[in-house]
Amino acid sequence: MRLGFSPFTTGLDYRTAFELAAELGLFLEIAYDQHEVDPRLPGAKELAEMGRSAGVGFTVHLPFVDWNLASLVPSVWRLSLERTQRALDFAGQIGAYCGVLHTGSVPLRHPEALAQARRLLERALSELEPVVPLALENLGLDEDDLLETPDELAQLLQAHPQHGFCLDVGHALVQLGLEGPQTYHQLLCGRLIHWHLHDNRGASDEHLPCGEGQVDWGWVRQALKGFSGTAALEVTGGAEGVRRSVALLQQP
Repeated sequence: MRLGFSPFTTGLDYRTAFELAAELGLFLEIAYDQHEVDPRLPGAKELAEMGRSAGVGFTVHLPFVDWNLASLVPSVWRLSLERTQRALDFAGQIGAYCGVLHTGSVPLRHPEALAQARRLLERALSELEPVVPLALENLGLDEDDLLETPDELAQLLQAHPQHGFCLDVGHALVQLGLEGPQTYHQLLCGRLIHWHLHDNRGASDEHLPCGEGQVDWGWVRQALKGFSGTAALEVTGGAEGVRRSVALLQQP
């Protein structure tokens, strides 16, 4: 398994993040939204060179800000699709191991609206041209999220066997309680290519360092044994939050 962390969630600038990643043998999960809105950040070519120089690899979190692949508004849907494809191309240019994708939201909770949103999401997943493996992430945090159950995500992945699954243990805990991560893992372990690791106290998506909330990290460590994909820490707390989380995951 390759382990990494998100500089965006951790609150570290790239210089510090690369130093920490190189020291601990981690990769970096790049938040593409940051690169869209901040021209001061390195472009794909420069970022790839920074990674080569530091011996640090990447994954990419695809757009999620002002973005919705399930949008019922045609212009919003098209722009979301275009942004996602640009982000996938960016991921390919930096040699990312995979790209992580949210599955959209529908504020209008009407049966016809929900059905159309599902069709639009499926169309987007069919039209995207991933140059890196694509991992669909479990959400279920908000009443507007399109997919409300693990079974719905499983059905979506069954319809799109070209894509994989990202298990976010913090999201699963908020959505389903203490057994949430195990529920998603049992249902979708065969499609699992990436993890998001962070903690919370069960009520909201706090992104605490591992061990500071209610996630069963003993179970997580056991589930990660033999896993050949990638796992990214999405923790707050700066470099110390990363260090504490890595130490907990390395416990026997």
